[in-house]
Amino acid sequence: MLGRSTTAISRVYRVWNPQGLLLLSLLQSTASISSLKVVWRKDPKLDQAIENDKKWRLCARVVREVLNEPGQAIPLRYLAKRRERLRLPVSIEVFLARYPGLFDTYKDRIRPNSDFVDFLRPSDRLNRFLEEEKMIHEKNEILIVSKLCKLLMMAKDRVVSADKLVEVKREFGFPNDFLVMVVSKYPESFRLHGAPGEGKSFLELVSWNDEFAKSVIEKRAEEESTLTGIRVRPAFNWKLPRGFVLKKEMREWIRDWMELPYISPYNDVSHLDQASPEMEKRSVGVFHELLSLSVYKRVPVPILGKFCEEYRFSNAFSSVFTRHSGIFYMSRKGGIHTAMLREAYNGEELIDRDPLLEIRDKFVELLDQGQQQRADQLRLEKEMIRMDLELMAKRNQKLNCEDHDIEI
Repeated sequence: MLGRSTTAISRVYRVWNPQGLLLLSLLQSTASISSLKVVWRKDPKLDQAIENDKKWRLCARVVREVLNEPGQAIPLRYLAKRRERLRLPVSIEVFLARYPGLFDTYKDRIRPNSDFVDFLRPSDRLNRFLEEEKMIHEKNEILIVSKLCKLLMMAKDRVVSADKLVEVKREFGFPNDFLVMVVSKYPESFRLHGAPGEGKSFLELVSWNDEFAKSVIEKRAEEESTLTGIRVRPAFNWKLPRGFVLKKEMREWIRDWMELPYISPYNDVSHLDQASPEMEKRSVGVFHELLSLSVYKRVPVPILGKFCEEYRFSNAFSSVFTRHSGIFYMSRKGGIHTAMLREAYNGEELIDRDPLLEIRDKFVELLDQGQQQRADQLRLEKEMIRMDLELMAKRNQKLNCEDHDIEI
């Protein structure tokens, strides 16, 4: 029924307003958006990008567990009991053998009169990395401030829950103490309300910064305009991987949707209807900007869902990532839905590198050094065994010769 009525309207509309055909097309496609389904398809290369980070993320969880303990030390048996929560696939003893150099083991008492047990504490090598991490954060402080400002500038009323920001600090590369060490240094930009950790703490943007009020999409259009001398309209890069096919009606809907004017995520959209095509365009722009601000150009969907109120996301916001599968990819790797920005990756390699990725690189280097140390130790042990076997063989040969001489 809807299809016949819109076709009839189209004929009338063509006579009365030929210039308005695009608008009608958009209205038609928007009316049936809920019926347009895009089948999720696996992208092995983008899934592999997540898999490649699995090892160091596992190690980082264990490191954080130890660092969060009083005195940054923990009894080995206590850590072993947390294996399931840490999602460790092996015992803590096997983990420590695989990744030497992260911790030092020493004997201490849990209570004054108890027996001595094994404790773990950060190794000198890990402490050097932590100092390097601190210096990288300090070197990129202006970048961190700009990210915080942008997160607040996109939010309703320019306010975001401080507790939520703490939960996503690793996604955007913020240091652990950013609410104290960074926010407090820039009172002209931020105001913290309440005490973090109590669920009623908020970070407010004090002053608007026009320098930060341009999205990645807008900056790219400006750069292309400057380079070519032709005004380039801000637009999303839309490209599906090879072998991915959309149904005809979805291709038409996407084509018309892409013709809608780009709406900056920093614009005030309080006047827009939540179900309007313009609001969909704005939501995609916000997700694009959020993923662009993240260190790895990907964020778990449940984490994005925490900000529905601040960024005016609908309850069904996650469908955006499959509906606009030429812009995003939603990975299901590891049983967690993760929204990824397609344009930031070349296959499984991240090409749009955030300066704060240097921290990850340093940590991976630390792990590689430990594993090289383990490999060298195993090689030395094998060499010692081989030498012992050769020595035993020579002794046996000598004894056999002596026995032969005695018989003669």
